[in-house]
Amino acid sequence: MKLIVAIVNNEDSQAVLNELTRTGFSVTNLSTSGALLRTKNVTLLMGTEDEKVSQAIDIISQFSSKRSQPIPKNASAYITESFMNSISPEKVTVGGATVFVLNVDQFYKL
Repeated sequence: MKLIVAIVNNEDSQAVLNELTRTGFSVTNLSTSGALLRTKNVTLLMGTEDEKVSQAIDIISQFSSKRSQPIPKNASAYITESFMNSISPEKVTVGGATVFVLNVDQFYKL
């Protein structure tokens, strides 16, 4: 058994959740926010069988899109000079998803 932790952009979260639940995944969603841009995200928690992990990741990937977003002026205090040199001075790419897959030693539904 695996635990999938997926951080999805708030704008994509409803489409991701709808497709995951439509295909039979049980999902818990938590409202979260990123530290750098202070944007809202949704963190999804899913326990699933090993053989269904790739299906879940495919769905998350298909329904999560990347987009450019202006960097808020107040974010400069959190951005290092090397990071600023690696991005456009006005915009940064956001969205998509960050997914962690963890082994589950024990699972109880009480």
